[in-house]
Order: sequence, then C-alpha cells, then structure tokens
Amino acid sequence: MPSSLPVARAIDFLCEHTSTKSRVMALLAHDNGPSSLTAVLTCKDPDHAFEAVGILRRVLARRDATSVADELRALMAEMPDAPAGSLRQAVAQAASGTWQAAPGTLFVVPGPDPYDDETVSDVPSGPVGHPQLKDLPGRVVRIAHLHEFHVTDEDALLRAAVDRGWEPLPASELGEDDPRDLIGAVMTLTEDPDVAGTQTLEEQSSAEILSAEDGDELADWSAAPVVTRFTHGWRLRDQQTRPAAQDQTPNFAALFATQDCPCKGEDEDCEECGWQLTPRTADLLHTALAALADQAYDDAQRLGDQFLSEADSATWEVFDRLPPLTWTAGHRWRRRMARAFDDLAADLAKGNWPNPTCTAEEMALHLAIEDAPTYLEDRPAKDDHNTLPQHEDDYSWDSCSDLLFQDHDVLMLFHSKFTGIEDPDHPANEGLGVGDLREAAWFDPFDNRSIRDPRRGFRR
Repeated sequence: MPSSLPVARAIDFLCEHTSTKSRVMALLAHDNGPSSLTAVLTCKDPDHAFEAVGILRRVLARRDATSVADELRALMAEMPDAPAGSLRQAVAQAASGTWQAAPGTLFVVPGPDPYDDETVSDVPSGPVGHPQLKDLPGRVVRIAHLHEFHVTDEDALLRAAVDRGWEPLPASELGEDDPRDLIGAVMTLTEDPDVAGTQTLEEQSSAEILSAEDGDELADWSAAPVVTRFTHGWRLRDQQTRPAAQDQTPNFAALFATQDCPCKGEDEDCEECGWQLTPRTADLLHTALAALADQAYDDAQRLGDQFLSEADSATWEVFDRLPPLTWTAGHRWRRRMARAFDDLAADLAKGNWPNPTCTAEEMALHLAIEDAPTYLEDRPAKDDHNTLPQHEDDYSWDSCSDLLFQDHDVLMLFHSKFTGIEDPDHPANEGLGVGDLREAAWFDPFDNRSIRDPRRGFRR
C-alpha cells in the first residue's frame, strides 16, 4: 500500500543536545510552504548524534550511501537498536533526495524578518592589530584569480569534494539556486589541475602592487568592495581578447549618432557641414584604447621598476613605443600610463570625444589612432562592428589627429633634434611655449581641461 505521508526534500541535518539526550533532526524543504524540522532519531550519546549528522550530510551531498557503508555499520553497532534502525532509514531517504515527513514536525522555520536587520555603521573598521596599507614599510601585491567551471556531473563533483573532507554548508545558508552547495564543492577543489565533474571554461589571474597614494587599501580595511576586472568578450583574429575597459560593449550607434546637413554635402561653403566622430570610428578607437590599456598593465607588471633598456625582454607591447625619456619610469608611473588609456576609453563609452586632459593621455590617444585601423582588418562580415551605421567620415584618422588634440608637442620628444625640449627652461621650449613635458609632469592636468576623479583607482 503506497504511503500517504507528504514528500519533502531533506536539505540539511542538525543536532540538539540536552543534559540527558541528544536528538538528530532533518531540515526539510516543501514545495508549497516554508521549511520545517522533523526528528530523525534520539540517543543518549552526543558523539553518536554528531557522527550521525556527519554521515547524513555526506550521503545527502553525494546522493549515495555506499561510500559511508563501513562508517554507518560501525556506528550502528555502537547504538541501541531503535536509533540504529532510524539512522538506517534516514540514510536511505537522504540518498534518494526525498523525505517522507512523518507526523510530529517540530516547528516551521520562519523566513528572515526584514525589521531585524542590524544597523551598519558607515565608519570602516578593520581587525584589531591588523595594519593598514600606509603602515607597511614594504610593497603589497594583490593577486586575484578568475575561474569559470561548467558543472557537467554534480554527483561526481560532490563525491570528489567529500573525499577531500568537504561538508556542505547548512541548508539555512544556501539559496534556492544552489541547494547542494556546488559553490563550496568547487571551491574545495579549485587547486586541483582538473576539477572532477566540471569543464574549465576560463582561468585568468590579475595582479597589482597596491599604493596608498593612489587610494588603494588592504581588503580588511577597505571601505569599498575590492573589485578586479578581467579580460573578457569578443576574440580577435590573432586570439587576443577584446579588453575589458567596460562591462559591456557600448552602444556607439546611439552614443555617436550622426546627423545629416540639410545641404547634403552639396554646398562646399556650408558652415553646418563638419567632421563627425562616427559610431564606427568611435568603436575602433575604443577597441584600440582598451587593448593598449591591457597591454600597458601587462608590461607594467612584468617591468616593475626596471629601466626599459636594461629589462630582460626585448619585446614590449607599449612602453618601448613611448619617447625614450620615459624609459626610466617606475612601476607606479607605468600603471598610471595604463590608466590613461582606460580613461580615454571610458570617455568614448560615455558618448564623449576622447579629449586628452594631460600629456600622458595625449600620447595614449596618438598610439590608439595609430593602432585603430588594424582592428578593421579581416573582421567577420557579420560582427558587431559591421552592424553599426556607415558614414562618409568613418575611419578618417587624419581628422582624428587634427581635431582631438590641442597640439602635437609631445611628438617632438621622439626626435633627436629636439633633445632637451621637454624642460620648460630649455630655450626652444620657452620660444615655442611647449610647457613641461618631463616624465614627472605627464599626469599634470592641463589648465583648460577638466581634472579626472583622483579616487577612480585602477581596474588592474
């Protein structure tokens, strides 16, 4: 005769101890109602109850009782017949993933009370005795890792994690999206070259040297979450990844919508007709700037404070393309240069022209204009770029060079005949009104341009 008891799902097992007895309980989830607790067994030895909970949790995680057969047999041999029999039945139900809820449910587990939230202070506080970044005499390196795993076999994953000694979180701490605590199981195994039951989709690392002067802080003292951005998205023909200076590809068609003049270009003297930064031009500039930013961060990480001419590698992505006077720059200067590319890319992502605010950004934009045409080569016919509207001003890189800069003085630093012109006291500098182009002044804002937010930090 089939059972008429309601069927629920066991999601965790708990112990309750008093001075005279111990009780094992199952936390059950119901399809139409709140969770509830129901008794599994009662015994006098608290160690027996504790061991029983461990066995039940492992069986529940693996949906398999065979792996605990010896452990279960040994425990049942030490227990009286009644609790031993109840434990055997509970193990069978835990392995099935379902639970026949007998009468006598202890109590309903209420949901969280929205009015019980504790007041959180706005004042950041760190652990007692833990120094802040400014208190440390040496350098601090922060490394963040990104892994993406496609879980192809949940049971195999959980068995491997249990074998490693893992136990799932209590059901009260798990959400409906992860009732078996797959997250905890994967985290237990991430140091393995191959995580059982999964396929590795992505593996990246990001590293940086923290600087209190740039607003960095140790994670334990940080008032804001520690955020790291990794390379993601559309892959180019040379297997480079479109860099992540933005969370998603901006809608350049809307941000740089073109306008047609009433004369339709037929009047050569029309004052309304002017060059436009088109969606396609903006997209390629943005791609070039983001790529250069990632390359510059990579270079900076590898170079540290080494002089470029003395560094081991003869091939660099960005810093050997800068004027030689910058080759002795340190790690912090190089990271700020990488951020200059990101700042200009962010301007485009907001629908603004990439107008440089300092010498470093001028140099960054020159390199981006030089690189942008290469991102047009061998593109798939149906990629996102080719869906953008076309315009006669598309890819007019000479116009970009003419109209996006106040001057091209920084390019004089590449020519030997202008040696020393970076110094404001140099006669040629004074005569041409060039200003300070020395390495240390590259990030000083121009007087007539807005200043970048000094709290914006670095994305890597």
